[in-house]
Amino acid sequence: MKTLFRTTHAKLFVALALVFATTSANAQRSLEERRNARQQQSSQAAAAPAEAQYPNATRQEPEARASARMGQRLNRLSTAYNDGDFDAVPALAEDILSQANANDYDKSVAKRLLGAAQVGEDPAAAIASFNEALAFNGLNNNDHFDTMWMVAQLHAQEGQNEQSLAVLERLAAETNAQVPDHLGLKGIVLYQMERYPEAITAIEAAMQAAETPKPEWTQILMASYVETGDASKATALAEQIAANAPGDKQSQLNLAATYIQADQYDRALPIYERLRAAGELTTESEYRNLAVMYLNSGEKEREAIAVINEGLEKQILKGDHAMYNMLAQAYYFSDQPGPAIDAYRKAAPLAPDGETYLNLAKVLWAEGRMPEAKQAAQQALDKGIRSPDEAQRILRQPG
Repeated sequence: MKTLFRTTHAKLFVALALVFATTSANAQRSLEERRNARQQQSSQAAAAPAEAQYPNATRQEPEARASARMGQRLNRLSTAYNDGDFDAVPALAEDILSQANANDYDKSVAKRLLGAAQVGEDPAAAIASFNEALAFNGLNNNDHFDTMWMVAQLHAQEGQNEQSLAVLERLAAETNAQVPDHLGLKGIVLYQMERYPEAITAIEAAMQAAETPKPEWTQILMASYVETGDASKATALAEQIAANAPGDKQSQLNLAATYIQADQYDRALPIYERLRAAGELTTESEYRNLAVMYLNSGEKEREAIAVINEGLEKQILKGDHAMYNMLAQAYYFSDQPGPAIDAYRKAAPLAPDGETYLNLAKVLWAEGRMPEAKQAAQQALDKGIRSPDEAQRILRQPG
């Protein structure tokens, strides 16, 4: 008869926040990519785009022309930016801004290029510069709304979700456009704000509007389904992604995570075991999740033991109290008292209280090893336990 309390190794150990790249910084283009795009778009500061990207915009587009006396200054600023001489950009921009005869277009371009140069080193300054470029209101619609889009991305990158959402909503209202990238970022921001139903609406709209939906949108959509309790949609989407990318580890783990969320360990375990056999389980959480699933599956303690020992041998799992205690229980409930005692001896000194020493004492008592059991019971009392009477009962035993 087992005398120990069997710990429920529930989802507390299974880090089920689906392991997605959900931050706005990762979901959007890198700073370097954005800067390169800015350089390409700004090879001539005074050049007007050939085609209107926002034909239904409510904004009245200004003439967007450089003043006669600012042409050379704008060219010097644009050349410095396009050549990657970002240290020179602030002074050249300030020179334009200080000129009494600079018009709104000149000032908008100066602030826009200054903001673009600041993106990598000082996002807050970049946001301020871009907002000033918008306030001068001198850019053509393409550049004006592209600048607004940059502000929305930077706010999201900095974790300023409320500000990012406000800019995205303003962008949609003023352009009268449903741009897939804008909708995608809106969904990501709403997900970060835990507004999951709205995130689903935005991401679904982005995916419908895009020729090629971005992988991170699909991941956010799946995570949002999970958060709203729509397990069937989350699983269906995860299965579709995994089927389309059988060699992608993250897609397989995401699928397993949706199964775990639904307590379908029998479907998640084979996925983890395939990855384990291929040597693709490389993190502590992955090994721990697999062990916990076995422990929660009933009569699979020996499988859990093999996973834990392998993880410890590879130094992927930490030899801490939680892991040794889990290992000890797995040995105990698979009728292997000797190894259970060894694991408890490793776990007990690392525990925050004496409860593990008490479990060690119980196992030693059951095995007839009374002197060791009494020693462990005393250590339990010394370290502090919830029910001292249990340890005292062991100490009163003969032998």
